[in-house]
Amino acid sequence: MTERPWLAHYPTEVEHELVPPPFRTLPELLARASEEYAETVAFTQCMPNGMNGSLTYAQVATLSDEFAAYLREDLGLAAGDRVAVQMPNCLSYPVVAFGVLKAGCVLVNTNPLYTASEMIHQFSDSGAKALVIIDMFADRLPSVIPATDIETVVTVRIGEFFPPVIAGVIRLVQKWWNRSLPAITVAHTPLQAALASGRQKLGASGSYLDGVGSDTLAALQYTGGTTGVAKGAMLSHGNLVANTLQMMQLLSTHIRPGKEVVLTALPMYHIFAFTVNLIGFFHEGARNILIPSPRPPSNLKRAFENYKITWTTGVNTLFNALLNERWFTENPPKHLVASAAGGMALHESVSEQWRAVTGTPIVEGYGLTETSPALTFNPLGGVGKDGTIGIPVPSTDIRCVDDQDNDVPVGQPGELIARGPQVTSGYWNRPEDTAASMLDGWFRTGDIAQMDADGYFTIVDRKKDMILVSGFNVYPNEVEERIAAMPGVLEVGVIGLPDDKTGESVRAYIVAADSPPTEAAVIAHCREALAAYKVPKSVRFVDELPKSPIGKILRRELRAIGVTSETASIETQGRELS
Repeated sequence: MTERPWLAHYPTEVEHELVPPPFRTLPELLARASEEYAETVAFTQCMPNGMNGSLTYAQVATLSDEFAAYLREDLGLAAGDRVAVQMPNCLSYPVVAFGVLKAGCVLVNTNPLYTASEMIHQFSDSGAKALVIIDMFADRLPSVIPATDIETVVTVRIGEFFPPVIAGVIRLVQKWWNRSLPAITVAHTPLQAALASGRQKLGASGSYLDGVGSDTLAALQYTGGTTGVAKGAMLSHGNLVANTLQMMQLLSTHIRPGKEVVLTALPMYHIFAFTVNLIGFFHEGARNILIPSPRPPSNLKRAFENYKITWTTGVNTLFNALLNERWFTENPPKHLVASAAGGMALHESVSEQWRAVTGTPIVEGYGLTETSPALTFNPLGGVGKDGTIGIPVPSTDIRCVDDQDNDVPVGQPGELIARGPQVTSGYWNRPEDTAASMLDGWFRTGDIAQMDADGYFTIVDRKKDMILVSGFNVYPNEVEERIAAMPGVLEVGVIGLPDDKTGESVRAYIVAADSPPTEAAVIAHCREALAAYKVPKSVRFVDELPKSPIGKILRRELRAIGVTSETASIETQGRELS
């Protein structure tokens, strides 16, 4: 494809191609921002009751330098070694993540909600040698560590870097009120001890970044595939630097360097908040207001009350939840400039209501883990089209192709494929999956989309059977495999159904043997090995599952039945789970 109709709809101030940056790697980007905004507050962690702690750009720079020295000097890690990081949004996250990158190591972001089996898979697949984990989830470690190559565990407190009195109060509440601090029974090093040790060895070996360039691996960001097996998308320093600047360049008409205050409620271990909030707004000298957990939405109340929020990022369910909070609608944020949505489809009704309540737009974008993530955004300062995912970011090409990889006509659906400097080079240690995802330098997204005459794209359907629960990916095969292992289950098919609260919810259809499991047993069995958002919300027992001539279960037919009729002929007496 040679035509780029979307270029006509870029704001006049925005360059069509990515402006070459004065740096090649993330540590260089971080160093420039840390120097330019040294005394500016970079991160503020706000607890639901308003208790808070903050770090300036200079403090983050110093602390992350210390952690880098700890990794290289104390632990003896080498450039390219993988370090897993498993924590919610907190002040420790940027210190640790930036320290990993400054050490020339590879960051392996890990969901804190993962079960032991999910942790074992990701740590073993990545070959992580060290793990930094929030202490609230340390009870999983005895079964995880022996099954992996992890040699060192560093533990983090949720109140790390808070003023001592406030940190002490939080610790007491966790220990005696919430009972959320399990005993840590594996060898571990507290973060403060690691930093103190690294502080003593700063500069011992010169730069850790010799040989690190734009093509060097920076992060393994795990995603699922059509088989449900989690794969590590290899994101280089160049991928992440490029995507950071692509997004900031397209949104530059509404971003004031050094003056923005961005609410970060989405977890930074997720690629959206990692690139947009953590890296992008750090580059712009913004203040990040970190929310450890946005559930319930009242957890955000004190953040909106106490800080002059100018930007928010979120998914449809988060925006919708806020719009259903009286405290938010009766006293909407007064300083908000705009919000960015991704991770799942933004409902037009939510977009319209948000604009009516706040007087500001939600800018919807689209991307994938493998694309760092952003491929498109509705342009601020240009024409935004509700219901679309916008236009490609600078230096990005997108096509819609048919099953023979031919371009489809404008307005017709086809698989969305993309190329640009933000696209992964492939999957970690999976050459076959890498080859299957690429088409002569174009990445196959697996999503079905269509482009209008102006170059705006709309997602029509997901070619893959992925389910999106509150913006998190759920892969049916993974859930099916778990249920199929239960006694009394002959066949199982898992699909996603529309859900007002979470976007989609997981439903399992089961063909049972003579002694079928109960719905409660299915749920309990899944909860043992799957993160909560992957567990089926509802279960239906059926006489048979629709199949293709070769015996493949047809999930699209299950979805049609589930959406259109609760009494379709495929179902026997189903019992809905509460």
